[in-house]
Amino acid sequence: MATWKQALLNTAVDIEDQFDRLKGRLFRRLHQSKPYQIVYYRGFGSPTAVWLKGRVLRQRKQDMSTPSDNDTVWNNMLATYRRFGSIEVPGVTVKIDTFGESYTTVTDEEGYFELTITPPASLLPGRAWFPVRYSLVDITQPTDGSEVSIDGHLMISPEFSKFGVISDIDDTVLVTGATSLLQAAQLTFMGNAYTRLPFAGVAAFYRALQSGPVTTLFNPIYFVSSSPWNLYDLLVDFFRIQGIPKGPILLRDIGLTREHFLKSSHEAHKLEQINRVLNVNPQLPFVLIGDSGQKDPEIYAQVVRENPGRILAVYIRDVSQDIRQADVQAIIREMESHNVPMLLVPDTVAAAEHAADLGLIDSDTIPEIRAERRADIVGDPNEKGTLTTQK
Repeated sequence: MATWKQALLNTAVDIEDQFDRLKGRLFRRLHQSKPYQIVYYRGFGSPTAVWLKGRVLRQRKQDMSTPSDNDTVWNNMLATYRRFGSIEVPGVTVKIDTFGESYTTVTDEEGYFELTITPPASLLPGRAWFPVRYSLVDITQPTDGSEVSIDGHLMISPEFSKFGVISDIDDTVLVTGATSLLQAAQLTFMGNAYTRLPFAGVAAFYRALQSGPVTTLFNPIYFVSSSPWNLYDLLVDFFRIQGIPKGPILLRDIGLTREHFLKSSHEAHKLEQINRVLNVNPQLPFVLIGDSGQKDPEIYAQVVRENPGRILAVYIRDVSQDIRQADVQAIIREMESHNVPMLLVPDTVAAAEHAADLGLIDSDTIPEIRAERRADIVGDPNEKGTLTTQK
């Protein structure tokens, strides 16, 4: 016999399904003239496997507007509403052309499509980004009958990559105040890619990690967050504006299932995406970067336990002050038994100095990271304003 919680969840899912069907019928009538839009998320992989994902939507007016540093709070709130008020297109066939081959897949009830492919044996040496084209099969634009398509790129870690980086986003790269729901909501709904702040020095540090100890290298960087896919465009713009190295961004679908009120919990989602990255890059060890505000230390500790020998270092930005110190320090001590250094660092410079000591980055990049932190710190209320080092 189902519990009251399961019964409530089943009812909520049934209501959502009925609402989606009703919305779909209504939108098909009201938005027949709206153009189709393929949103692709940066694919990634290795010479053995490549993972691709995207979504098919109908566009509203101004859905493709570009953010500006002059946008008002009202402009930003409207942009956020449009992101979360997406008009998804289920059950359509998407053709994916890449590496001289064509593949097809079908969108699910929320308009998402996903595919894993095997790249050809002969990839161009020394190349990390490869072209990919997405198009809809048997569907044309209602406005002019043209093909519905978009060109993008996917990332394959080159054979000469020495390691990969998996980084959290919220309160690790991007100041979100995730430990304060009110602050996080204000930043998400009232800001844009220009008004959001990076943690001081993070762009220079990530560029150093991507280059590694020898600047001719290319170490792939992956960003994993529990934020919804609706914020993907904001994050792409933010990384571009701040000079943070380009990489795949793995977010979360926030829909309901009959097992959970969310399709996956924060921890389960991040573990699933981290394991996805590890599985398609079996040849690479990794550096993990997160923060102490939520569950990154616990999640990364589980990754270390389940993947012996594959994690080179873990850097945890200290954003929770004294609240989580005891828990995090206990995890740090456990990681020592796995021969994996996990550091709770006060700032980017401290992590960079340790990475240089391990030979993960060129020590000559430390002055640049230090200088960028000084420049960034002026507008960042989460930084202390003094350079401290913890090794």
